[in-house]
Amino acid sequence: MTRSKKSAHQAAPSQRQLRVGELIRHKLAEMLARGEIHDDVLASHVITVPEVRLAPDLKLATVYIIPLGGADIESVLEALDRNKRYIRGEIAHAVNLKFAPDLRFRRDETFEEASRIDALLASPKVRRDIEGD
Repeated sequence: MTRSKKSAHQAAPSQRQLRVGELIRHKLAEMLARGEIHDDVLASHVITVPEVRLAPDLKLATVYIIPLGGADIESVLEALDRNKRYIRGEIAHAVNLKFAPDLRFRRDETFEEASRIDALLASPKVRRDIEGD
């Protein structure tokens, strides 16, 4: 019983995880918008931060990002990794936590997945099934 309770807990983030994730997301988006991270790659891209997921212990934050148009994602991820220490320090000041979480930057694939689903729904076979025989 303990095992199933634990796995169910891991599936849904706590209110604290969600709240801290949103605080981190807002701070990072603000830093990127204001050009506070001095990096040529980051300065040349408009970057969206759609989500930040935190581990249950709040020690690891996975930051999902997507540059406008999805271009140069690898170079943007590398630039964020290069500046991770500075970003973490700024987030530590903005978010009132005992320890600033370690940051992990990942490509956000939700837009691509939504496009894939839209394409599937628009396909003639699925459209025929939806509209009926």
